[in-house]
Amino acid sequence: MTRKEFVISLAGVAALQAAGPLKVLLVFAHPDDESVVAATVYRLTHELGAIVDHVVITNGEGGYRYSKLAESLYGASLTDEATGRSRLPEIRQKETRSAGRILGVRKHYFLQQRDERFTLDSKEALDRLWDTALIRHRLVALLEEEHYQAVLTLYPEASTHGHHQAAAALVLDAVAALPDATRPAVLGAVTAPNGPDPRADFVLNRHAPLPQNRELDYSIVVNWVIAEHKSQGLLQRDCNRFDSEVFHLLNNESRPAAQQVFQRLTTGDH
Repeated sequence: MTRKEFVISLAGVAALQAAGPLKVLLVFAHPDDESVVAATVYRLTHELGAIVDHVVITNGEGGYRYSKLAESLYGASLTDEATGRSRLPEIRQKETRSAGRILGVRKHYFLQQRDERFTLDSKEALDRLWDTALIRHRLVALLEEEHYQAVLTLYPEASTHGHHQAAAALVLDAVAALPDATRPAVLGAVTAPNGPDPRADFVLNRHAPLPQNRELDYSIVVNWVIAEHKSQGLLQRDCNRFDSEVFHLLNNESRPAAQQVFQRLTTGDH
């Protein structure tokens, strides 16, 4: 690092120190979606002192199809649709809270909307399955009360689950209802198997060493989080599968807020 770069770095750190702790809201369609950003959230809470809350829109009962392995653990025929849809909402809330303890999540908000099935159509959730007025109201109320600097959701690609696309749309609607000066950055996340994406606004490397023990890396924490969602057998295959957590800014007018979050994640400053 040159002397000029060092001085610039010190100035940036001083400005961030004056800004106070970060507050970040996670908004995801399903229990277990937070595993996509697990390394980032762990760094935020455990290393940067950030406050992180978590909104889960659906009960995740559509995941009964992937619950065969967990039937003996939970003592129920979870892959039977009626049984799975009845039992999984409670099971998956408990799994989410357990994962949240690992990640350092402060509060969970479960909006208990219906998880029908996998679909690429976001309108199925927005127009038929979900109480979108309730979701928008809850999101706006949280944003107004807590003054988050960033909201993390899943990147709404056309090829991804329609519920993820719907969740991102609802987040953007809620943020747009706020005064311009108070709008948080909305960051769409996706996992990547092959390192950095040049189109991304920020990338966190899961193989970066943990400050507590440089022989360990963030992928261990990600695997812990995945393992808490034992009712979802297919998810377990994501252990050690992806190298990076990639973020795209979804509301360009909030780029200054996004840059503050990215700088803290990069410098490690509180």
